[in-house]
Amino acid sequence: MTRGAVSLGLAGSLGPEAVAQIAPAVESAGFDTLWINDTPDGDALAALAAAARVTDRLRLATGVIPVDRRPADAIAADVASLGLPLDRLTLGIGSGMAKQGALARVTEAIAVLHEAGVPRVLVGALGPKMRRTGAELAEGVLLNWVPPVEARAQAEALHAIAPAAHIAVYVRTAIVPAARERLDAETALYASFPNYAANFARMGVTAADTTIRDVTELADALEAYTAAANEVVLRAIVPEDTVEAYVEFARRTAPAPG
Repeated sequence: MTRGAVSLGLAGSLGPEAVAQIAPAVESAGFDTLWINDTPDGDALAALAAAARVTDRLRLATGVIPVDRRPADAIAADVASLGLPLDRLTLGIGSGMAKQGALARVTEAIAVLHEAGVPRVLVGALGPKMRRTGAELAEGVLLNWVPPVEARAQAEALHAIAPAAHIAVYVRTAIVPAARERLDAETALYASFPNYAANFARMGVTAADTTIRDVTELADALEAYTAAANEVVLRAIVPEDTVEAYVEFARRTAPAPG
């Protein structure tokens, strides 16, 4: 496998106006894709529509939209009404908080989105059954909270099943000491969730082991992650949610040319 692409992830709660100011810097820095997560207080599709209007080449992705909260037919309708460019768009979806029927819910969502003309769907997946669903029925899988060794193992297993599947891995990243408090809070939150806690225990790591905590760790971590997966998404953790902080993050983490 060739070395994976490097992308950048932002919080949907930033809103379309801020994302529109940040996106050109992300494109200029040479990132492959801008990923926006979707939350009750942050509409990823609206933010990506704002980014699309101010960029030309930058790919656009959601990471991820929970289909128990935002059904696939509503997602497809919003993609159409917002005029999102399908040639640049990846829809990352996940099962959401409701565990019962998760596989069936995601399987149906993939079919609905494909039928609506969305060509590229990735599934946010923690467990092996959901990962296999994404590899076999969608265009790939978005991994989350995994160290490079585990990312490589999961990617190799999925490529054995579906060689063309795109495997991306989402890595929370802080590059300045002032951002570590926010990163620590997020790792503690996820470590408190039973399903994530069990997964960390199975992998033999802590939540912090799956993050990048300082700019001095960035080069080695990127080398490891890009060797493991088709794409690594640096989820930017900055001291304060300002446009300037995210632009600076993009500048300092810009991928090396070629």
